[in-house]
Amino acid sequence: MLLKPYRVIDLTQSEGTLCAQILGDLGADVIQVEPPGGASGRSQGPFFHGINDREHSLTWWSYSRGKRSIELDIDADRETFMKLIASADFIIESEPVGSLAQRNLSYNSLASVNPGLIHVSMTPFGVDGPKANWVATDLTLMASAGPLAITGDSDRPPVRVSVPQAWAHAAAEAATGAMAALYERNQSGCGQHVVVSAQQALTAATQGYILSAAVNDEVPKRIAGGAISGELRVQLTFPAKDGHVSITLLFGATIGPATGRLMAVVCEEGFCDEATRDKDWLSYGLLLAEGDEPISEWERVKGCVVAWTSSKTKEELLTAAMERRLLIAPMTTIADVVNSEQFESRNFFQKPTGEGAAASINYPGAFANFSATPLAIQRRPPSLGEHTQEILNELKQAPLRENQSAPNSSGKPALAGLKVLDLMWALAGPGATRSMADCGADVIRIESSTRLDVTRTLRPFVDGDQSPEQSAIFHSTNAGKKMVTVDLTKPEGREIVLDLIKWADVVCESFSPRAMKQFGLDYETLRSVNPDIIMLSTCLMGQTGPLAMFAGYGNLAAAIVGFYSITGWPDRDPAGPFGAYTDYIAPRYNMVAVLAAVDHHRRTGEGQHIDLAQSEASMHFLTSALLDYGANGNVQERLGNRDPSMAPHGVYPCVGDDVHIAITCADEVQWLNLVGVIPELERPEFNTLENRLNNQDKLDEAMCAFTQLQPVLALEAQLQAAGVAASEVKNSPELTVDAQLQHLEHFITLPHQEGGTTVIESGRFHLSRSPRFIDKDAPIFNRDITYVLNDVLGYDDEKFGQLLVAGVLE
Repeated sequence: MLLKPYRVIDLTQSEGTLCAQILGDLGADVIQVEPPGGASGRSQGPFFHGINDREHSLTWWSYSRGKRSIELDIDADRETFMKLIASADFIIESEPVGSLAQRNLSYNSLASVNPGLIHVSMTPFGVDGPKANWVATDLTLMASAGPLAITGDSDRPPVRVSVPQAWAHAAAEAATGAMAALYERNQSGCGQHVVVSAQQALTAATQGYILSAAVNDEVPKRIAGGAISGELRVQLTFPAKDGHVSITLLFGATIGPATGRLMAVVCEEGFCDEATRDKDWLSYGLLLAEGDEPISEWERVKGCVVAWTSSKTKEELLTAAMERRLLIAPMTTIADVVNSEQFESRNFFQKPTGEGAAASINYPGAFANFSATPLAIQRRPPSLGEHTQEILNELKQAPLRENQSAPNSSGKPALAGLKVLDLMWALAGPGATRSMADCGADVIRIESSTRLDVTRTLRPFVDGDQSPEQSAIFHSTNAGKKMVTVDLTKPEGREIVLDLIKWADVVCESFSPRAMKQFGLDYETLRSVNPDIIMLSTCLMGQTGPLAMFAGYGNLAAAIVGFYSITGWPDRDPAGPFGAYTDYIAPRYNMVAVLAAVDHHRRTGEGQHIDLAQSEASMHFLTSALLDYGANGNVQERLGNRDPSMAPHGVYPCVGDDVHIAITCADEVQWLNLVGVIPELERPEFNTLENRLNNQDKLDEAMCAFTQLQPVLALEAQLQAAGVAASEVKNSPELTVDAQLQHLEHFITLPHQEGGTTVIESGRFHLSRSPRFIDKDAPIFNRDITYVLNDVLGYDDEKFGQLLVAGVLE
């Protein structure tokens, strides 16, 4: 197993439990330290067969398999806890900000016992700054970071995914930070403090639209299954005979050809005429922007597609997508996901080892397939304190760690020295290599100027300029990389790649499974050139299975794995999470997988091929719903903003046009605090949680009656001062001036070689010793061609000229 030498102390009780699970899946020894009576997460439903006790929580089981449990009062038995710390490589926690320091368990205190310790802190907003101590829940965090504002129907309040997502994003981000810190520790011998803000982690789920106001482009507005940009209504959700499908119905140099293929099928089957079929789908966005094509005509075109999809079942539409290379995916239910032939063929769902109820159901399996070190099936989730005596005995026999020098900054970024060849495109792949570049890895990105990366065609654009060099999301996804354009279809282009393979430690690609072999750049070929190479291949469905050749973007994977069916209002069609949702999850798993393989190579000299299916990795964000179906037959449905264990739990209007605030009460203390702010809520039908859950319509009406008269920022401040979780629902303009994001220096302005500036987002985890690498200017075509060909590969001017003449460098 990749991380077998390492020990993780897991203090998480509810929020962020996925982080240690990821490291445990990779083979680390994870010790779950639970307080007397058990972690609070054990009380969260749903429960196995409805058995409401601390041993049957499916939410707790979701992220505790493979861990060992010790029941320990870390304050009363400080000696034992410090022995655990001395034996550990990581400690992972999501304790209230400052609470560990108050108990003399700050990072500095723990590092004095174990200087090599990597301390990972997951927080709502960060460990310092104006919002560091704000109260937060899943809903209010989604509101604070941008995704909520652009999700849902335009005539209703913004809506969340009905399976909580905020802390899963934070946990996956924390795992990447932990692995970066481990790489650095292997150079310096010293640990450090990794801090993640859930708010900052969640900004990734805006698909770069957080930058709209900063770069002076149109701010998106929500529409179910799409978004509104200016007058243009982007529609991604379409009806089928037996449900809904997601279609990437867009235009431009990259997606336009797929839309052309779609309209050819629509025309063949009699749902549009030839003139509609033959529109210029590559330039259609420009035609709409300049008024040469009226918006009403675009609405008519979408109507033709609606008529076609309505005539077919989801399965028929998926078959058409596979046969005609269309960007269409069925919106599945949780039941469909569990019973999928694709995931069955890859043996994805597996029962853990062991006995008892927790071992009787299937769990999501390995988030990636490693050729040399396959991830093992984990043991079942432990009962409370199951391994207490076993762990105590180990501590008695544990040898003392070697004395290490006190941590001090090397002045280098965490991944300095790591060499990465980036053959990725879109978001899920390049997002991972951007994070590596932030940490100082030397990333060389090869792309094409004739087959444009799709992100070059996506908003937001700097000052609304839709040319390929002006996409802010492209800049943000590729900052810090060395940029080169190479034609891989030419023999000379292939030779450049093979020479770079000799230089690289890691190569990452996100083509469809057959493409790299067609280029003559499959893993076996690359390994013959560099036997130590680590190769990451990531695509929607993985390298094998009946849907292996299904190509597309994260909105399609989100539909296939069930995110769409659980996002929206129960009385309406699925709204789906905003945009290419799994593209915001997969980069974290891509980076973790690569760094785990790099660590294994450091210890063994062994390279390997990683097959990471975006759909499978993202499914770990839905584990509780998947287990609820497997254990109880319950199919998760859309709940709007309701929550089964909290009330109020909603998004309410404030003064202004489309201005909302998210408010939740996680316990009775917060409820009483809320009543102190809104005395009108002190009514018999609201006096207990059970009563509030049974009278949610009345409760929401009472909440709206109060909030609609309040300025949002004043109400937000008043509620937070009272200890109630609340956040303005923020879109790009509000996020640009958000005090906490400014404190974290989330927005970075870079000069652009074509003139002016662009704005990118910063990295989303923070390392206490290792500085972050910041690019000198916006990444553009061939910006670093001289460095790559002359300095890295040692090509002389004559060879450089020959490549230019041959058109290899585009």
